[in-house]
Amino acid sequence: MNIVTWDTRGYGKQVQGTSTALPCTWTRVPIPAFPEDDADFARLSDLNRGLAEPCRSSDPELFANMSSADHARDMEAIRKAIGEPKLTFYGASYAGFYGQAYARLFPGKVRAIVLDGTWNHSAADWNRELELTALQNEQAMGRYFASCEREACRPAFWQKLVAKADRSPIPAGAGLAYDGRDLQGLAQSFVRQGPKGWSALAEAITKAARGDASGFVPARGLRFPDAANGVTECTDWPRFAGRKDMAATVARLNRIAPNMGTAGTMATATLNCVGWPAGVTNPPAPLPKGLPPLVGAGAWGESDAVARVLAQVPGSGLVRHDGPGHTLYPSNECARGHLNRYLTGLVVPAPGTTC
Repeated sequence: MNIVTWDTRGYGKQVQGTSTALPCTWTRVPIPAFPEDDADFARLSDLNRGLAEPCRSSDPELFANMSSADHARDMEAIRKAIGEPKLTFYGASYAGFYGQAYARLFPGKVRAIVLDGTWNHSAADWNRELELTALQNEQAMGRYFASCEREACRPAFWQKLVAKADRSPIPAGAGLAYDGRDLQGLAQSFVRQGPKGWSALAEAITKAARGDASGFVPARGLRFPDAANGVTECTDWPRFAGRKDMAATVARLNRIAPNMGTAGTMATATLNCVGWPAGVTNPPAPLPKGLPPLVGAGAWGESDAVARVLAQVPGSGLVRHDGPGHTLYPSNECARGHLNRYLTGLVVPAPGTTC
């Protein structure tokens, strides 16, 4: 089979591509604090709009058409241009949302779609999907708690530390100080590594309890939990309409996930989209009936999320990896074999397939 790929719209030279580019400064920005009142929420809206407006004004039409559904329309244009009767697509990580959007827009043109290491953008009930994501993060932290007998591996000890940091942020050196939500967000980078990250997290928690949170400082990148401040993300995911909506969601997720709260969910990531000068043009929505079997793959958490997508399409298959990681095709030979057999010969992995 021939492999065809493309420069996704809007990014161009800034990622060594050749596509039409928005001349914007693409950066990762710290996730803002949850606004405490309506005036604070309005200030966040104004700040986000101020960051986005210079980018939007350079090409308003392109800025308004950057969602995963727009990328899916590009995929359809490519399919037509190369003369393929139907689409065969492998989408890893965020590209899995392109695949889900394509399946919604062009169900009759799907031959095979692999969704590797992605989340569920095909939920009928978005609030429920947020809850399930929070539960997955809570389960990831639970693996850490089960990894050792030290005091730092006890849920009560962790919750006490988070509460303490919320009352008074814990110094982390170089002018840094982390509150409880910062600790929850940064802890995710440890627990997602599996065993090799668990011991480092135990050390970081022990030090933080003594007043030194420097063990949580990332070795690279921003020093606070951050999210991509991108046009596509802000047109794909629901955002809070107001502070009341936000407060209710945050309280619910904190009840569901007492150890991780909202960390690692779209409830925090989309704070950067409040006030964004483009609407949510491609919100999550169920897949249509009549699709051929799809195949998903993923490690901890990701496999559960993609399984909820596949459950909508009879005959679909899933390749699970019971361990840490993000996407399976590049690094897992067993999974790569199953996915290649599906992409080339439409052989769907058997139920319960693990690699």
